[in-house]
This record gives sequence, structure tokens and C-alpha cells, in this order.
Amino acid sequence: MTAETIALVVFVITYIGIIFTRLPKVNIDRPSAAFIGAVAMMCLGIVDFSQAVGFIDFNTIFLLLGMMIVISALKADGLFNLVAQKTLAFAASRTKLLVSIVLISGIGSAFLVNDAVVLIFTPVIISICRRASLNPLPYLIAEILSSNVGSVMTITGNPQNMLIGLNSGISYSDFMLRLLPVSLVSMAITVVVIRLVYRKEFSDKTPLRYRDDTEPKKHGVSASAIIFLLLVAGFFFGKMLQLPICVIALAAAALIILFSKHKPTELLKEVDWVLLLFFASLFIVVGAVQQTGVLDKLFSVPIDKDFSGLLSIHGISLVMSQILSNVPYTVLMLPIMQSAADQTLWLALASASTLAGNATIIGAMANIIVIESSERFGVKIGFWEFFKSGIVVTILSFGVSLLCLWLLQ
Repeated sequence: MTAETIALVVFVITYIGIIFTRLPKVNIDRPSAAFIGAVAMMCLGIVDFSQAVGFIDFNTIFLLLGMMIVISALKADGLFNLVAQKTLAFAASRTKLLVSIVLISGIGSAFLVNDAVVLIFTPVIISICRRASLNPLPYLIAEILSSNVGSVMTITGNPQNMLIGLNSGISYSDFMLRLLPVSLVSMAITVVVIRLVYRKEFSDKTPLRYRDDTEPKKHGVSASAIIFLLLVAGFFFGKMLQLPICVIALAAAALIILFSKHKPTELLKEVDWVLLLFFASLFIVVGAVQQTGVLDKLFSVPIDKDFSGLLSIHGISLVMSQILSNVPYTVLMLPIMQSAADQTLWLALASASTLAGNATIIGAMANIIVIESSERFGVKIGFWEFFKSGIVVTILSFGVSLLCLWLLQ
């Protein structure tokens, strides 16, 4: 067998492992499938160790690492519990509660990585609903949808945006300026769709009354919160500082470790090291097979720099995000997009791959996190229950994305 054939076989088997999460009678999941694929590429001589390390996009790895440390400190400081208390104070009706959840999940996901936001807020939303004797399903589905559409607006919103932002060279402010309208309009669409799908729930205008089963805690301004605000400012002024955003994120993480009241080891324990391994392994697998030239033969499809190109990216993203999930799909698309070298097409990939995650429960990692977290609290979100809201929001937000990108190119 030639090196090209061996690389292609390893690549296909790796992505089968990613697609099906757990293969029958094989002890494997998505991160381990990628890890085994990366090791196989080295052991079978497709790439040597130094080449494999060279394929890893450390800009993305370090950006994720820095953000994870910052988020772990904010969580430990009780920031998210404070947000929950403020939500309860504001949400006097079902619609206000829905709007609050959509705004908090959407805007929070833009700056704190959507996977982390939903992991933290899902138990909070379930607690709020139980204290008010509400059906949690519409609010949890709204959380998923809004966290995905909200994360579209910034490079730090989700892992695939980080990949795209760092590989495209688009600045943080330009990225946000171009995709902010897509996020905001899509959040409004989410509110409208959830209200229509669960019209019986929201037709009840009875004021909400919450059972006070916990004592409110007083929160001061923590060092972590101040550093987080400086981090966000740093993202916008990164060019002026002449620092890449991954270094800005690492600097914020270092400052938090120095000045936070929490033990560094406790903060580092909260880092999702498995996700970082998953990313590093994916980079090696895709880099190795790309080096052989196989990807160029299989995926050498030119993307036009016009409306048809935007439409193609949205269509491919809708299908492939359901098959591969949006992060592995984006890693696969990077070599193709680099040959296109067009900012609008890069932004189309960021928008489409993220919005496509709302179509089904397997479209994005954030969806899976909410569903698994909810089940631990006795709340089950079925495929069709999610689909009837998710597919409508996806189609409408795709329309908004196409229109905005076409007008702004």
C-alpha cells in the first residue's frame, strides 16, 4: 500500500470514530478516535514526530487554554450565580425569562466560549424553572439555540470560530462587526420561534413567583472579573498592542493565577484537557493526510467569491455539521478555505458552521452538553422535540447570514 492509501484509510477510520461517537464493541469515543488516528499516522510512517507537532495549531490550543482558565476563575468567584440572581429579579413573566435566557446565553457565549457557558448555565436554568414551577424544555432549547447563534459574533465564541479567526487573519473587531447583525437578529428569531412552538406555555400571563430556597449572597468585584474585562478590551485592541489574541488570553490566565484568591491547581483542574487533546490530534490527522495530497484530489472544489459561493458554504455546512459536528468539519475545511483567501468566505464558514449546529441535537457540542446535563437533573430533550424548533431557527438564521454577508462583502 502506498503512503497516500494508508493515510486515507487512517483518515476515514478516524472520522468514522468521530461521527459515530462510540463504535460497536470498541472502547472508543471522539477524542480517543482522533488521538489514535494521530498516533497511527506517526507509527505507520506517514509523518514523523516533528512533522506531527508542526501540524498542531498552537495558536488555537493556547487561546482555548487561556479562555478555560479565565472561565474557571469566574465560575469559582460565583459570577454565574450572581447572573442567575439578577435574572430572577428581572424575569417577572415567562416571556421576560425567555428573553433573559436568550440574551445571557447568547452574549455570554460570544465572549466566554459557548460550550463553557451552557455547561455552567444549564443547572441554573433548571433550578430557576423548578423554583417557578415551569416546564424547563422551552427554556433549555432556547439556551442551546441562543448560545450557538450568539457565539457566531466573535472569534472567542466557539472553537470553530477560533480556528477560522486565527487562520484567516481577520481582526477581532472586524470579525465581530461583520457577524454581529447575524447574531442579534438570530437571537430575536430564537425568541419568536420558541414562543410560537410553545405558544401554550407563553400564553399564560400569570406573573412568576419564585420559591426562595436559597439565601442570596453578596458579591463584590473580584480580580477575575476585572481581568476578564481587560481581556475583552485586549481582544479589540490586539493590533495596537501588537499581540495575537492567543497571547492576550494566556496573559489574562497568568494574571488570574497570580491575583485570584483561588488555588492555581483548582483553576487548572477545570481546564478541559481532553478537548485540547482532541484538537491537537485532529490537526495531526488532517495535516498528515493533506501532506500526501489526498485531500487536494478529493476536495479540490473551487469556491466562487460571489453569492453562489456563500450559498455553497452554507449548504455544505448544514449537511456536514450534522455528520461530523462543526469542529471536525471546520478543521477539514481549513486547507480548502486557505486556497480561497477571501475574508467574506471565511466569515461565511464561521457563520454557517455554527448556525448549522442548531439543526439537530448532534449538530454541535453545546447541544450535547445541555442534553447530557439536563438528563442528570431528570429532564430529557428528545430529538424531535429539539428538531421542531432547531430546524426553523437554522433556516431563518441562514437566510439572515446569507443576506448580511452578501450585503457587506
